[in-house]
Amino acid sequence: MRITSKGQVTIPQAVREATGMLPNTEVDFVIDDGYVRLVKASTETRRGRGAAALGRLRDHGRKVRMTTDEIIALTRGEE
Repeated sequence: MRITSKGQVTIPQAVREATGMLPNTEVDFVIDDGYVRLVKASTETRRGRGAAALGRLRDHGRKVRMTTDEIIALTRGEE
């Protein structure tokens, strides 16, 4: 296995499956006595998929301010 000119390496599928590393899994590199270990990031530094999804959605509902009655009227096609 080689490191690319961009410093990338492919983690074999068997290793990803055995360790539960899904796409977008946050990882850390740990240097230990001259060796480099790839480990899942600690829970303090990584966000789960649900937290990441909520982060993307956060504040999108604040762009338009409407009352509940206005939203219901809009969804029913009332004017």
